[in-house]
Amino acid sequence: MRRTSMQLAAAMLAGGLTVAACGNGLKLGSAATTSQGRITTTTLTNQVANLNAAYKVIKRKGVNPQRPVAQAPQQVLSWLLTFKVYDKIADQHGITVTKTQVQRQLASLSTQATQQKLNTADYVAAAGAVPPDLVPQIGRYFVILSALETRLDGGKAPADQAGQQALQKQVAHQQCLAAKDLGIRVNPQYGALDYTTFQVVTVPSKLAAAASPSGSPSAKPRLTPPC
Repeated sequence: MRRTSMQLAAAMLAGGLTVAACGNGLKLGSAATTSQGRITTTTLTNQVANLNAAYKVIKRKGVNPQRPVAQAPQQVLSWLLTFKVYDKIADQHGITVTKTQVQRQLASLSTQATQQKLNTADYVAAAGAVPPDLVPQIGRYFVILSALETRLDGGKAPADQAGQQALQKQVAHQQCLAAKDLGIRVNPQYGALDYTTFQVVTVPSKLAAAASPSGSPSAKPRLTPPC
């Protein structure tokens, strides 16, 4: 596995739902929309339930989720949008994904899971808030990310930290371009897409933000594409 943005992506793993959309042009029953289709509240509800069921299993094994359980809807929606963004990246860069490549990536995840005495589904749920049903999509995501990095660095993985950071910025730029092209809109019930982290985050009201003594411009999510 490559050691730049791929490493950061691996670190992402290590590290009332159905509300009608209104007032922002989203179709009824949409958790988020893109130019290539929508993610329904039903899909999100089912995947959050899938994740919560996995949490019950891993807790019985003495393992605690590493992500805040209360933020499961935002975390799952972030993954569902990430998969769409990387599918767009694959289209933009002519990246083809094979079943063999996906299986190879999943085998790598399985090795990491075994080291933690877990199966792959339990591992990605505990570490990254990934519903077990979405494990195949995680494999595809890693394949596309690895291929993108190869395109950007000519197949020569950076040898130093500065080179790795430069490549990470290039990857983030391509991710931003793909997300921008998709025209992603998130149902305010779940929050908004933060373009600094590419995660769905809850957005406090302006009144609450003004009342917060710790609020600062640098801490605010970026809700429009910077690319």
